[in-house]
Amino acid sequence: MQDPNEDTQWNDVLRAKGILPPKEEKEITEDEIIKLVESTIKEKTTDKSLEELTLDELDEQEDEIDEEEERIFQEYRRQRMLEMKAANLAAKYGDVLEISKEDYVTEVNKAGEGVWVILHVYKCGIPLCTLINQHLTGLARKFPQTKFIKSISSVCIPNYPDKNLPTIFVYFEGNIKKQFVGPFAFGGMKLTIDDLEWMLSEVGAVKTTLECCPKKEGIRDVMDMAVKSSRITDDSDDEDDW
Repeated sequence: MQDPNEDTQWNDVLRAKGILPPKEEKEITEDEIIKLVESTIKEKTTDKSLEELTLDELDEQEDEIDEEEERIFQEYRRQRMLEMKAANLAAKYGDVLEISKEDYVTEVNKAGEGVWVILHVYKCGIPLCTLINQHLTGLARKFPQTKFIKSISSVCIPNYPDKNLPTIFVYFEGNIKKQFVGPFAFGGMKLTIDDLEWMLSEVGAVKTTLECCPKKEGIRDVMDMAVKSSRITDDSDDEDDW
């Protein structure tokens, strides 16, 4: 039997003569409207989804949508502004803070709920330490939600062996989550800022936009083995303070 709701010429004739009842209008759901808005936007914004549009791009599309679509459009825009505001509130760092041993409790243990802390223990005159400090400055700007701090080894850990430098401690909510100790753990002077970003992202300290490890797999395997085998060789009591 033919479907009376099917769109055919014959059914249209029967409806016109009153033989068939008027076609039932299907209620359009909000999800369907959102899909319609997104499909319209994708045609005009190089296949971007609604969530990927910037506020300026949302404004450009605002004049080309109807009343119902505009309501949903404005809701997306409001949510986007709230997300940006929340991100700005969370972005409270943005640089590398130099600390002393006395600052440790305040800057690490009391960093706050949900806060990742990257501590670089370094020494002036060691090229790799200088390189890492440069990389951390760039990463601190890129990831202002993460706290980046540094301290000279002789200041924060007396008698800390130079062979352990550079050292990076990664903390979350005051608890140590990872440590990278010695030049081999960083791959030496060939370390790039992307390499360091990837290492920190694997711990969870930053949310990287990199899609894969910057280093070739062979180099990465050696690096991972070095990181896993790295241990602080100083047995002094001062180590416990960190």
